[in-house]
Amino acid sequence: MPYHATIGIEVHAQLQTASKMFCACRADYAAAPPNTLVCPVDLGLPGALPVINAQAVAGTVLTGLALGCRIAEVSWFDRKNYPYPDLPKGYQISQYDHPLCSDGGLEIEVKGARRRIAIRRVHLEEDTAKLTHAEGCTLVDFNRAGVPLMEIVSEPDMHTPEEAYEYVTRLRSILRYLGVNSGDMEKGALRLEVNVSVAREGERGTKVEIKNLNSFRAVLRSLEYEIARQTRVLESGGRVAQVTMGWDETREATFEQRTKEEAHDYRYFPEPDLPPLVLERAWVEGLRAQLPELPGAKADRYQRDYGLSAYDAGVLTAERPVAEYFEAAVAEGGVDAKTIANWMSGELFRLLRAEERPIEESRITPAGLVALLRLIASGRLTAASGKQVLAEMWATGEPPAEIAQARGLAQISDRSLLEGVVARVLSENPGPVAEYLAGKEAILRFLFGQVMRATRGQANPQLAQEVLQQALERRRGERS
Repeated sequence: MPYHATIGIEVHAQLQTASKMFCACRADYAAAPPNTLVCPVDLGLPGALPVINAQAVAGTVLTGLALGCRIAEVSWFDRKNYPYPDLPKGYQISQYDHPLCSDGGLEIEVKGARRRIAIRRVHLEEDTAKLTHAEGCTLVDFNRAGVPLMEIVSEPDMHTPEEAYEYVTRLRSILRYLGVNSGDMEKGALRLEVNVSVAREGERGTKVEIKNLNSFRAVLRSLEYEIARQTRVLESGGRVAQVTMGWDETREATFEQRTKEEAHDYRYFPEPDLPPLVLERAWVEGLRAQLPELPGAKADRYQRDYGLSAYDAGVLTAERPVAEYFEAAVAEGGVDAKTIANWMSGELFRLLRAEERPIEESRITPAGLVALLRLIASGRLTAASGKQVLAEMWATGEPPAEIAQARGLAQISDRSLLEGVVARVLSENPGPVAEYLAGKEAILRFLFGQVMRATRGQANPQLAQEVLQQALERRRGERS
C-alpha cells in the first residue's frame, strides 16, 4: 500500500533591529565578546521589566503583510515556561493563541506546478542564549538572549522534500527583500525546524520534529532520510514514536533527542509585565504602502515584459540587489533584456563567485556592462572578445571601449582583410579543402574554426562564414 508524507515547517528569523526585543541592549551580538551585551532584563533579575521593541513589531507586521496574513489589531505576549539553561528567566516571552499575524500563504513552484502553502501564524518572541558544548561542559553566552525572533509557522501542506526546499528558499528571499532578516544561516540568523509524518493513503501519521537545521540542503536531506526511516518502520509493522529528532550532518541521518513536548507542557499564560499590543489600522496601512515588489511578482513581470524564461527570471529575482542591478542595466537601453540576463547569469556571476563577492560589490557597474554589450551588438567586438574585455574591466575598472582599443580586440569586419585570411587558411589546409569539395560538408566547421583562430577570434563571425563559403564555392567552380 503506498505511503505519503505530510510536512510542516517552522522558521525562526532574527529581526534586524538596533536593540533587543524587550530592552535597550544592542542586538548585533555576533562579534561581541561573550556575555557583554546583557542587562537585568536579559538575565531575568528581580524587578527588571520588559519594554516592547516597536521596530521588531513593525518588521513582523511587514512580513505578515507580504505573506497575505490577517494582522491582529490586538495581540499580547505570553510566558512559555521550560527549564533549559539557555533561558535565564526560566521562561521565554513569546506569543501563543493571539499572534500578530495569521492565515497567510506563500506560493511555490515545483516541476512547473504552482501551489499555495498556507501559513498558520507569524508571531514575535525573544531569542534564547547560546550554548556551546566543549570538553565535557556547557558554556552559556547570554548575548543572544532577548534578540527579537520572528517565528513563521506553515500549515502541514507540503508532501515532498522538494516542496519544503522550495518553500524555505522562497521565504528567505522574501525576508531579505523586506530587509527584516539577513538570511545568514551560518550565523544562526535563520533557523529551520520541520515536522514530518508518514502514513498510508487515507490515514494520519505520527508527527516527528527535526530541529535546528542550518541549511537548505539539511532540510532536503533530513526529510529524505526521515521519510524513508518512517516508511521502513511502518512497512515492518512498527509504530512511529512522536519524538524530537536532531540531524547529524556528517552521517546524514536523524537521531532521537527527546520525546516531543505538547503546548500544555510549556504552561503558557499571559505575560503580566506587558500590556496588550494594540495596532492602529492607519499604522498597519502605512507599513503596507512600504512593501516592495516581491520576488514572485517580479519574476512573473520579467517573464511577461522581458520575455525571460521562468528559470532566468527566478535567478535574477532571488536576491533583491541582483534584480536591482538587472533593472538598472535594462534602463540604460540599447541592449535587449535577454542578452543582459545571459551575461549577468553567466560571465558576471562567474567573476563574482570567483572572489565570493555579492553583486553590490561588483567592480562592473550596470552602465559598464551595457556599454560592453553595445560594442558587441554593434559588431565592434565579438562575443569571445567581449568576455576578455569584461575580465579586464573587472580587473582594472577601465571602460570597455578603451580596453578593446588598447588590446587590439576590435572585431574584424573588413571584407578584403578577411578574404586574405580565408585564402591563407585554405592554402594551409589542402586536405580538408579537398574533403569538403568532395562532399564532406561537416569539414566547413573545421575550416571556419581555423579562420577564427587565425584572427584570434576577432573576425565578424557572419562575415567570415560568408567569405569562407564564397571562396570554397569558387574553388568548386574551378574544379568542374
